[in-house]
Amino acid sequence: MKIRNEKKPEWLKIKLDTSGDYSEVGRIVKEHGLHTICSSGMCPNKSECWSRGTATFMILGEICTRSCKFCATMTGKPAEPDSAEPAALARSVSLMKLKHCVITSVDRDDLPDGGAAHWARVIRECRTVNPDTTIEVLIPDFDGKPELIDIVLEAGPDIVAHNIETVSRLTPQVRSRAKYSLSMQTIKHISQRGFRSKSGLMLGLGESEEEILETLLDLRHNGCEIVTIGQYLRPTLKHIEVAEYVTPEKFAQYKDIALKVGFSHAESGPLVRSSYMADKAVTGSSNK
Repeated sequence: MKIRNEKKPEWLKIKLDTSGDYSEVGRIVKEHGLHTICSSGMCPNKSECWSRGTATFMILGEICTRSCKFCATMTGKPAEPDSAEPAALARSVSLMKLKHCVITSVDRDDLPDGGAAHWARVIRECRTVNPDTTIEVLIPDFDGKPELIDIVLEAGPDIVAHNIETVSRLTPQVRSRAKYSLSMQTIKHISQRGFRSKSGLMLGLGESEEEILETLLDLRHNGCEIVTIGQYLRPTLKHIEVAEYVTPEKFAQYKDIALKVGFSHAESGPLVRSSYMADKAVTGSSNK
């Protein structure tokens, strides 16, 4: 039950771009049976990113064991991890000639290790086949178990992200199992292990400016280096309602604030998502 007539401000209206590598990326994704968060997450930047020849891969299937009130990913009982997935994903990264690869996953609370071992196999295979490609991973919280997070980290990704999603007060309403404090602990562990950590925040759920600043400061206190800030868009009528459409000008102010409090890189805008312009944080493109 998708939302078709919800009125959105002009700045959220995008034109579908199917030029460049859009169709080629789509062909590779379909041919190799890959799941991308671009599609399952209904990302508004899908056409832009695919036209640039980039995509964010979603491993461990497309069915999540959690039912967060903001997320369009299906909830249910997932299939067993696909043993052929690591090789298929690595091959596709090679075919796409990606310089920077982003990998995420559904939550797999049904697995004893939360899918950590599969994560490690995917990263290692991708690295072996694509030694010159930088790898960014957007991981679940693994219920805050450091020994499981370490399985992923030991595979050697270049950037490790875990999204805080929203402010502390709204977390119980928005996220089905994850906790604000647990996500902060996850980010802290990633940072303390010496990895470049990253997190993402949605706006428009009813948070205050003070709560946004508090969240940014909490992220920095826990070592987070990179942050993305975007507008929450309601996927279907079953999901939590949008409380506010934040203006582009306000997003620009939050970007300035993020950089002032110490983030090395920040992307902030109505259509920004976790992996939007992810390669900039690696290549060192100016963010000042």
